[in-house]
Amino acid sequence: MSRIMIVVEFEVKPQHTAAFIALMKDHAALSRAEDGCLQFDVMQAQDNPNHVFFVEAWRDQAALDVHSKLPRMAQNRETYTPWLQNRWATRCTMA
Repeated sequence: MSRIMIVVEFEVKPQHTAAFIALMKDHAALSRAEDGCLQFDVMQAQDNPNHVFFVEAWRDQAALDVHSKLPRMAQNRETYTPWLQNRWATRCTMA
């Protein structure tokens, strides 16, 4: 099985950016402790602080499946969805 890379871009409503980043930093720290998580970074665009990115690397699909089914995933999504203007996720492979 090959490593899975995911880049997620969030366009956050300006009044919620600080709360979103705080929530996602906690989420990233918990995710990095999961078996199979190779990388989980939260980044903020320099030219637009309301654009936040995740860069994730997972050992394999099985590790990502376990992560995706954790209760905190649904809880976080329920919390942050009203804070967003848009969201994009892209699965990547090494070129």
